[in-house]
Order: sequence, then C-alpha cells, then structure tokens
Amino acid sequence: MIAIAILGFLSAVQQPAPPPPARRVHVTLDLGFVNASGNSDVTSFNLGEKLTWQRKRVTLIQTVKVLYGATDGSTTTESYEAGTRAQYAVSSRLGAFALLTFQRDPFAGVASRWFGGPGVSAAVVQAARDTLVIETGVAGQRERSITNVTQSFAAVRTAASFKHRLGATAFLTENMEWVANLKVSGDQRVNSETALTAPLSQQIAVRVAYVIRFDHLPEPGFKTTDRILTTGVQVAF
Repeated sequence: MIAIAILGFLSAVQQPAPPPPARRVHVTLDLGFVNASGNSDVTSFNLGEKLTWQRKRVTLIQTVKVLYGATDGSTTTESYEAGTRAQYAVSSRLGAFALLTFQRDPFAGVASRWFGGPGVSAAVVQAARDTLVIETGVAGQRERSITNVTQSFAAVRTAASFKHRLGATAFLTENMEWVANLKVSGDQRVNSETALTAPLSQQIAVRVAYVIRFDHLPEPGFKTTDRILTTGVQVAF
C-alpha cells in the first residue's frame, strides 16, 4: 500500500503543468518619424496606441493616433484620431461589428468628424501566409469644418484588410476604406495604409507605413489628397 501511494504521488508530481491561460489583452505602441505632404508639408513625429481585448467570440479594439509638428514655434501639422470597435465572430469566417471614430484634422479643414455604425465582415482568404477580410456597413457621419460649417448625413462604408507573411515573423499589411455620402453622390473618401512590420523580438518591431487620404470634395481651399510616410518602432505588451 505504501509503495502504491508513493508511485501515485510521484506520478502526480511528474505531470506537466497546465498551459497558461491565453492572453485577453494586447497593447501596441507606435512612435516614429513622419514626413507629410499635401495639405501639410512638414517633418514631425507620430504616436499610436492600440488595445485589443478578446474573450471567446467577442473582441473589443480601441485605437488612438496623433500627428503633431511645429516649426519655429508655430504648429505646422496637427491630426488626431480615436476609435473603438466591438465585433462578434458568428463563425470562423463571418462576423458582425459596430464602430465609432473621431477625427480632427485642421490642416485638411476638419475641426471635428464623428463617424460610426454597424456592419458585417467576411474572411474570404485564410491561408498560411495570406489573409483577406472584407467588410461593409452603414454609418452616420457628423462633421464640423474649421469655418464652423456643420453637416450630418448617412453613409455607406466598405473596407478590405490584407495581410501577407514574409518569412517567419515579418509581414505586410494593406488596409483600404471607402466611405460614400448617401446624400451627396460626389462626396466620397478613400483611406489607404500600406505597412511593413519586421519584429526584432517578441516585444519590439520596426514598422514602416504609407498612408493616403483622399477626399473627393474637400473643404474649400484645401487639396484632395494627403500622403503620410511614417517610420518607427512598435512596442507590444
């Protein structure tokens, strides 16, 4: 009996420990150099933050982006963006979401812009190296120009997100978004971000991104297109 008890004890001790629970919260911070041309033509810096919380089928995402620069004591570029998104995975390929974003870009004539609404998404490609997700939805938009002109309207939003793995850890992403005013047919916006991320370790990566913002009907006196190049370091927690 004693021998059996000893063997049972040793067997329990030698069993591998259970794996640690999956992380629910992920945070990334971006800090980098920025060169912008278009409505603003400066050299400055940007800050970015992304927080992701996930549990089972529900994912919450919160983001902040800041672009600011000054020359000879005067502000030469200023752009702020904050957003939140809640999504539910209906299946491995289909999902539903709701989003809300705030933007402020005085150098593009926008004092404030609120945009948000529901939508659906579909993962049309799920391969070892490539993933492609498309989504569409309706939204409401309310914006105020720097000349204090306010407008509100309904819009349709269509977006695509592509990711391609380069080797073991590096990857290329392409995100595109099209927003069309349902009240004025010519009022359309297209946003695009192409980014290359090369991890140096589990927590630190080098990231290069090129952003294009196109507004078919910009505020009077402003250009239709802004281009922003960012290079910097990404830190993950």
